[in-house]
Amino acid sequence: MQAAPLRATAHTVPSVTGALRAVEALLLGGGQRTARRNAWTSVLEDRRRASDRQEAQHVLEAAATRRPQAT
Repeated sequence: MQAAPLRATAHTVPSVTGALRAVEALLLGGGQRTARRNAWTSVLEDRRRASDRQEAQHVLEAAATRRPQAT
């Protein structure tokens, strides 16, 4: 009697994120995990602010180079 072949489904195969979190849980203590997540959140927020600054600079430069229209 042969065993049925195993088939991977979405429920049996862990996601990459889930696998990384499982490894993280094994390697790091709770406080270190929290600190790491807080640090990553800060990185993402800094990137968002840098993007906003760059966009504002482009808008200001575009407004400064426009010639005033005759009235």
